[in-house]
Formats: sequence, structure tokens, C-alpha cells
Amino acid sequence: MSTRTEPRTPRKRLTAEQRREAILDAARELAAASGVRNVSLGAVAEAVGLAKSNIVRYFGTKEEIYLHLAAEEGQRWAEAVIERLREATGTADAVTTLAETLDERRLLCDLLSHLSTSLEHNVSVPAARAYKRAVYSQLAALGKRIADVTDLTESEGEELAMAAVGLGGLFYPAANPPPPSSSSTPRIRTSPPPARRSCPHSSACSTRSPPACRRCGESFTAIQAFFRPPPTTHRSIRHDQPPTHRQRPPPT
Repeated sequence: MSTRTEPRTPRKRLTAEQRREAILDAARELAAASGVRNVSLGAVAEAVGLAKSNIVRYFGTKEEIYLHLAAEEGQRWAEAVIERLREATGTADAVTTLAETLDERRLLCDLLSHLSTSLEHNVSVPAARAYKRAVYSQLAALGKRIADVTDLTESEGEELAMAAVGLGGLFYPAANPPPPSSSSTPRIRTSPPPARRSCPHSSACSTRSPPACRRCGESFTAIQAFFRPPPTTHRSIRHDQPPTHRQRPPPT
């Protein structure tokens, strides 16, 4: 009796662009769940189903992945701000729009908080250049839109948007501190302190200080004398006598 085997379905091969998008999606989900600082390159590779060496073929380091995500999230934020500024009627509305849209994007604020500390350091020059160009383009578009609805100039609008980005990255770690580690948690003593040893020579000796027992008193006095600093002797100076040091003869 012969058994027929079902033909295997050929595995769909993804293009390089599809691989990059899958890596970015996995890194975005991991960062949204546990924070950027807690994501490793191995975790991203495991989520995508690739080896770390294959991840490096598309992105050199973990920092390059999140630097690319910072540019993407920044572009989405800029588009949302420009859309909401259509209903703005002044500088106060523009400031409120910048603050509210940043508050709605926790991942972007988390990425901004790591820019100066890690994301802009362990990356290649082309990746850093591409991020800088994207940021400049976003700020220019925001500055132009802010100038249309307020009495600010385009350069002042860019500075306002830049200040909002900087404050978002600065305040996010303070509003979302990491959990305390076990090593930094103070140890609380649960057991009672050891009881004072009673004197083997007298029952009343353990409740008095200095000890009432002669033997313990001698030991107590010896310990005090050992730790007591030696007395300092001061030389007495008589002010009714002339100084004894030799004076230098006057020059001839």
C-alpha cells in the first residue's frame, strides 16, 4: 500500500523592502510594549524569525533601526500637527496642538529621549545623515504651517516646533521612570536585634553602664583607656621673659 505525500507549498520569498518593513514593525511593537531601552537586537531578530546576522544586513545596529523609526514617527507627528493647525487661530492654539499631539505619541517621545544618549552614536554616517535631513524637512514644514496661522515668522515657527520636540524627549523619562532594581532597594531588617549578653559574674551588671561587676569594670576601663587619645602636653610660655631665639645682627 503506497502513501501519497502532499506537495509542499513553496515558501513565499520576501523582498528586501518587505524584510526591512517587517523588522521595523517588530521593533516598533517591542518598543511600545517594553520601552526602547529594554529592546535588544536579538529580541527583534526573534520576533521577525531571522538570525541576528540577517538583521545586520538590513540595519547595522539596533540604534539604526530605532533612528529610522524616529524619522518615521516624526513624519507622522508633523503630518498630524499640520492637519490640526487648520483650525488654529493663534499662537496659543499652535502650542496646544504641539503639546497634545506629542502626548498622544508615547513611542515618539521615547525615541526622542534616546536620541542624544544612544541612537545618534552607534550608527553609520549615511543613517545619521538621512535622519538629520528628514528632521530638517519636518521642522521646515511645521514652521511654515505655524507661520500661516500665527503672527510668528517661519524661522520662529521652526524654533517653536524644535522646542516642543526637545521638551517631549526631556520630559518623557521623568514622567516614565524605569522600575527600581532589586540592588537599589534598601533591605529592611525583619529579625529583632540580638539581645545584650548578660554578665556571667553578676545579675545586675548587664543593666548598668559602666558595669557594676568588678571584673567587667576592669575590662571596661581597659577598653576605654585603649581608645582614649593620649593627653597632649602644652609648653608653658612665660611672657615676662624675653624671647630666647637668636636675633640676626644688624647689617654693617
